[in-house]
Parts: sequence; C-alpha cells; structure tokens
Amino acid sequence: MKRILAALLLASSCLVAHAQVPQPPEVAARSYLVLDVSANQTLAAKDAEVPVEPASLTKLMTGYLVFDALRSKKIDLQQAMPVSERAWKMPGSRMFIDPKMRVPVDDLIKGMVVQSGNDATVALAEAVGGTVERFVQLMNDQAKALGMTGTTYRNPEGLTEAGHVTTARDLGVLASRLMHDFPEYMHYYSIKRYRYEGTPAANDTNRNLLLFRDPTVDGLKTGHTNAAGYCLVATAKRDFPNLAGRRIVAIVLGTASENARANEAQKLLNWGFTAYEGVKLFDGNQPAATPAVWKGQGRTLKLGRTEPIVVAVPAGSAGKVQTQLVRPEPLVAPFSKGQAVGSLKVTLDGQPLADVPLQVLEPVAQAGILGRAWDAIRLWIQ
Repeated sequence: MKRILAALLLASSCLVAHAQVPQPPEVAARSYLVLDVSANQTLAAKDAEVPVEPASLTKLMTGYLVFDALRSKKIDLQQAMPVSERAWKMPGSRMFIDPKMRVPVDDLIKGMVVQSGNDATVALAEAVGGTVERFVQLMNDQAKALGMTGTTYRNPEGLTEAGHVTTARDLGVLASRLMHDFPEYMHYYSIKRYRYEGTPAANDTNRNLLLFRDPTVDGLKTGHTNAAGYCLVATAKRDFPNLAGRRIVAIVLGTASENARANEAQKLLNWGFTAYEGVKLFDGNQPAATPAVWKGQGRTLKLGRTEPIVVAVPAGSAGKVQTQLVRPEPLVAPFSKGQAVGSLKVTLDGQPLADVPLQVLEPVAQAGILGRAWDAIRLWIQ
C-alpha cells in the first residue's frame, strides 16, 4: 500500500545547532541503566547488554507472575498458603516462616518484597506454579513474552546458580512492564517496614535505603550475592509544571555496598530528572492526527494513544521537537477502536528521537452501498 508523510510541525523555529546530549555522571557500578518510563526512553546506560547475576532482583519476575495469578483469580490475597519443607529450609534472606504456619498471600508478598524472603518467595512459587520447577518455566516463558532476550531463570528467589542471568536492559523492560501492567499492586514496593507476627522484629526493614531518603522514591527491589555484588532497581515519580507524575527507573548492578548502591542509584535518578525534561506532546485519548477516511460513516479517523505521548529531551530543548505522521493512504473503512494505524515520528533538531505507534481512538464503521460507491468513484478520479 502506498505510504505518504502527513507532516504535523509542532515547532515553528528554524533550527541549526543540534541539542547537546547530556553526559551521565560517573557511576561506581559494573553496569547501569537509566530509563524514563513516562517516555519509554533510555537516557543512559553502561554495559546494559552484558549478562549479570540478578540476585534478588529475580523476585521482580516472581512478583509479576504472582500479580498475574491474583488478577486471574488463581489465588487470592487472603488465601492462606502452606509452607513447605523446601520453603522453610531456604538459605539467605528469610521471612522466618515454617511448616506449622499457613500464611496469607498478602503477607507472603510483603515477606518477598520488604524482607526479600527466599522462604516467602518459594511458598508463592509453589502456590502459583504447583512446583518450583514449573514456576521457573513460567518465569522463562514470561521473560520471552516480554522480550527479555538476555535473561534465563533457574530459580524464583535469585540465589547463585549456573545459567541464572539477566541484563540491565532486561531489568528495565521488566520494571517498566511490572509497573504498567499491575499498578494496583505497586504499593507493596514502597512499604518501609514489615514483619509477620511471631517472627523476629529485627527483620522488619526494607533494604531499599532510598525509600527512607527520598520521598519521591516508591520502589522497587534490592539484590545481593557475593557474585552479583549489591544491586538495586530504584524508581521515583516527580511532578513538574509541564508534566505531572514523571517516572524514571535507575538500575545499578555490581556496586560495592548497600550504601553505594543507594548513592549511585540516587545520583542517576537526580541526573535523569534534571538533565532531561519530559515533553508531553498529546494527552491520553487526544487525537495526534485526524486524517480523512474513505468509505466510512465518518469522514475522519482519530489517531492517538490511550496514554499520554511523552518524549524526554535534553533540558532546555523542548521547543526544538518536531513530529511527522506516517500512515497508509488511502485509509478505507472500517476501522475498529484500538486498531494500529501508522505512527508518530518524533525528531529533535532533525535527528530521530522516537517512533510512537498510533491506534484508532474511535471506531469508524463502513458506509452504506451508496456511500462506498461514491467514494470509490472519488478515489478512481484521484
């Protein structure tokens, strides 16, 4: 089908100099990644494709599958789950549950997230998958579905095991999808203190130090093994005059200490929010374009996104953004709501910045016989 460019110029000035790309700060980590979640753009990265041991960051995928099971009503938050011998005997970080207990799913999630309990994690894996081995297969299937091409799971908790690897890039994908797909469960990741009744009081503190330092930080997960070093997937949401609720994720892997991972992640979060600004091009459900449609009951087709279309640009360069609509021609009805049609090409100083797929915001039904015949004649004349 023939394609045309329908230009939507959002910047009026004639631009000559290209925007200066901000340089990230020095970061003491084996690898890192800064992701602007609101814009779905990577702002900075170092060795983001290098395989690393994820340690307890593994539990982000375990959480993803647990939340999916809750949504599909396979399990329930108040459902009391048995604690197997396998879960009870798990080494490393623990919630300190035992086979004499039956623990509600809600508490097991808190034990997994806040205390990083390997025992709670295995109990949840058995509850969802039936067996740990079956659950691990579900983890790998989900990783593949999310496009996490550098990730292979061998267990649900993150203890060192040959072949149990991920990348900073894949962790960015997982963190972003976890927050996008299951917003109703994200409050677990901002809980600062929790312990299950009858377990040690000294084991109640979330290891994510940024939750106690930065009020804009609301997650996500820490991890540590001797091989992995100290790791953190941190996320913060801050309000700006031009964009409320802008969210960034900072991932640091292989730092030297608990304090170092917090400091390095904080450094990257602050840099991302200040070096780049978020630019909202269109609100959610606001048409980015309304091209003409043929053989339909309506004369135009509203194209946009259900969520806001946002891009991240170097601070001070928002006025240099331009967009172009790329779409098929002609557009012939019918069109259903949510149908993918064309994309919005976003450039900064003439350089490609983002390619945003567009979808139909309102359906356009096919016209009657006379209307279709009349448009067929008009198309033939063209």
